[in-house]
Amino acid sequence: MSTPTDRARAPSARPNAAKSPSAADRRIGQRVRLRRTAMGLSQEKLAQALGITFQQVQKYERGTNRIGASRLQEIARVLSVPVASFYDADDQADGSLTIVLDTPQSLPLLQAFTAIARSDLRRQVLALVRAIAEAKM
Repeated sequence: MSTPTDRARAPSARPNAAKSPSAADRRIGQRVRLRRTAMGLSQEKLAQALGITFQQVQKYERGTNRIGASRLQEIARVLSVPVASFYDADDQADGSLTIVLDTPQSLPLLQAFTAIARSDLRRQVLALVRAIAEAKM
């Protein structure tokens, strides 16, 4: 019969599970990074507002460290978005969101798009991009 002490010392079934970031951790980190950069905030400024180091922000954004619920709520407050904006039920299981966000053109495109003040123009730009994507040139 095992004692509580024996169970505490027993190796976990997945000893390396905590060391590798999950796909969800990476997606949430990417969304934090996208929102931060779209607002023109550096990692240092976000870290300062959160009372943590910029290295910790880097780890969050890479998905290396998981963001706890209270920290994610604080990040959402600083970035002026609802917590739900870091989650998306439509995420592709194949990681296609990651691929899109990793292209060199993604961030400048996002920054330029969010700088368009008129919502009707943003809708037109989105329609244009969708039309080009559907043409599969």
